[in-house]
Amino acid sequence: MDDRFNTAAGWVLFAGIVALGSSIVSGMYFHADSAEHPEEPGFFIQGEAEDGGAADGPDLGTLLASADAAAGEKVFAKCTACHTIEQGGANGIGPNLYGVMGESIGTGHGGFAFSSALSGHGGTWTWENMDAWLASPRAFANGTKMSFAGLSKPEDRANVMEYLAANGGAPAKPAPAAPAAEEAIEEDAALEGEEAAEVAGAEEAPAAENAAADDGGAAEPAE
Repeated sequence: MDDRFNTAAGWVLFAGIVALGSSIVSGMYFHADSAEHPEEPGFFIQGEAEDGGAADGPDLGTLLASADAAAGEKVFAKCTACHTIEQGGANGIGPNLYGVMGESIGTGHGGFAFSSALSGHGGTWTWENMDAWLASPRAFANGTKMSFAGLSKPEDRANVMEYLAANGGAPAKPAPAAPAAEEAIEEDAALEGEEAAEVAGAEEAPAAENAAADDGGAAEPAE
């Protein structure tokens, strides 16, 4: 009986030692207890960096002041698949755009069927509204049927609007923004520095003359 018990206990102990050893070996091989990451990930999704936005560039009025209709016509070429722009032109996938600048949003010509997102938007196609629409139609009017993603470059939008304005007119452009407050402060500081330099120069001139006169008097022989 004792021999059987000892044999069984020995086998149990041996099995435990084998299991423990296997666990240690597998842990060393697969780094099971390590929080290390692979040196190079197998797949990495890189997001597109966000731009600073329009606030980092010139304001709309400044962009429109230098907008070029000819350059806008080139950008508008990608729109001709859906739109016409000549006076009396037919509607296509999108409405004819002659005279669109300044007209009520979602009206158009020739009975074009606008989406409720535009027909119920309200307002007119001001320069600001058109700029926002061209930047992202879906952001301007969520639910619009227009599938165009938009023009990301403010210069392109300004040029296209100038081209639209050349075909049917447009309301008055927004004025360029006044110089930033920081620039005005810097200009004031520069002017104050110049004025201080002029005052200091004016004060130094008489002192220099008096010093020269004193030196001249000391050089004369006593009578």
